[in-house]
Amino acid sequence: MENTNRQSINNSPLNKPPKKLPNWLLSWESFLFGIAVIIFIVNSIASPYFLNPWSLSDATFNFTEKAIIALPLALVIIVREIDISVASIIALSSTAMGFAAQSGSGVFVICLVGMAVGTLCGMFNGLLVTRLNIPSIVVTIGTMSLFRGITFILLGDQALRNYPESFSYFGQGYVFWVISFEFTCFLVLAALFYVLLQKTNFGRKTYAIGNNPTAAYYSGIDVKKHKLILFTLVGFFCGVASIMLTSRLGSTRPTIAFGWELSIITMVVLGGVSILGGSGTILGVVISVFVMGLVTVGLGLLNVPGIVMSIIIGCMLISVIALPRALKLIKHSLKV
Repeated sequence: MENTNRQSINNSPLNKPPKKLPNWLLSWESFLFGIAVIIFIVNSIASPYFLNPWSLSDATFNFTEKAIIALPLALVIIVREIDISVASIIALSSTAMGFAAQSGSGVFVICLVGMAVGTLCGMFNGLLVTRLNIPSIVVTIGTMSLFRGITFILLGDQALRNYPESFSYFGQGYVFWVISFEFTCFLVLAALFYVLLQKTNFGRKTYAIGNNPTAAYYSGIDVKKHKLILFTLVGFFCGVASIMLTSRLGSTRPTIAFGWELSIITMVVLGGVSILGGSGTILGVVISVFVMGLVTVGLGLLNVPGIVMSIIIGCMLISVIALPRALKLIKHSLKV
């Protein structure tokens, strides 16, 4: 009888341990998704025009080119490196395309020139980092000024505009109804980078280098070659972004993409990619891209000046970097 009573007490719902929430629900990606939903609702209330399909489609043009660069940059940051010359690479690639257009080149050649210049710039960064062992932040601060300076020397105050009419499709065309060519490219690339990072040996090497470069080297991974590939990949996609941006604007100016570095790095770090390397997901970056896009659109609906937007983006970047450390300090103080 006693055993029966004990069993009934143990099986009582009051004695059962509380169910834990699923891990995915506690993830940074889920938190970001919730923030995105809240911002979407607020924007819908703030403006009756926000939910118009064409308004939403036009809003994607504000972040798509940046988002395309954020995808490979996430991999660079995961391996404990950084590239802050991305906007300057766009400017130099666009300038090269502008001169190619002036010489009468066709759309294929113009695009090839843009991607080639971007790739060479990324490779140059990678060689300086991997062969000369110069910290990437030092290298890319230097090349940020170098590439932008070359652009100003080549263009001065002029703008290059004589692009072929068909070139405008890359930045202004639509694949289906309100779905732009740019946005379609971003979604396809996001899927490809997700597979690359999460499902392939290349992705596993990326995480291994980020967690412990020395251990990765002694396990047989060519760390320098891997980093060189990643920097070159960033340069290539800067070239791709320059094609879309130049096509959308219809001209090349020396100030094109000026100040984009902050927004792109914020997209990556806000997406949960640790600035210290070793962790992060493409899904998080994709969600953070939409969060940043929605914030930008919302501030635009409220007629907030661009300089204030930059301040808000800067605060977001600092907050995301400082938040994990602040939580650790709080946990430590509570334990003590």
